[in-house]
Amino acid sequence: MSQTLLLNATYEPLQVVTWQRAVRMIYQDKVEVLEHYSREIHSVTIVMKVPSVVRLRHYVRVRRSHTQVKFSRQNLFARDKFRCQYCGQRLAVSDLTYDHVIPVARGGRKSWENIVTSCIPCNRKKANHTPEEVGMRLLKNPSAPASFPARAQLLFSRMQTPTCWRMYIFS
Repeated sequence: MSQTLLLNATYEPLQVVTWQRAVRMIYQDKVEVLEHYSREIHSVTIVMKVPSVVRLRHYVRVRRSHTQVKFSRQNLFARDKFRCQYCGQRLAVSDLTYDHVIPVARGGRKSWENIVTSCIPCNRKKANHTPEEVGMRLLKNPSAPASFPARAQLLFSRMQTPTCWRMYIFS
């Protein structure tokens, strides 16, 4: 409950921020609260519920001119649809990790073409070997995404989002 969904003025999901940042934005009159958690926060003079979904009061233009998707753990998980690329199991983000197809010790690089989403058991099984050496196969060959997935899918996995976010994310 420490995270708050930040929406653009058009209700488009922009990012997840800490509840502390959301409270600052509320007092700066930058956002309006759409949903809140049942948990309360207290100060000397104020008691308020922790915001779970806030919407910017003014539209922020989102740059869509990027031709290359930034390499990050969350973007990697979104590219692989939150599935282990060895066993195919779909998992929550907290149960996923990433794996270098060609291990770093053998010259493997940190790139879209060499890193895949993996569950912890498959990652341990593969260890410091190539998939072929341990009899494992990739579901698909890794490659850089051609474009951004739907923004919501890029930011969130259905398996870990608070229920109150779902009407704003998955439509």
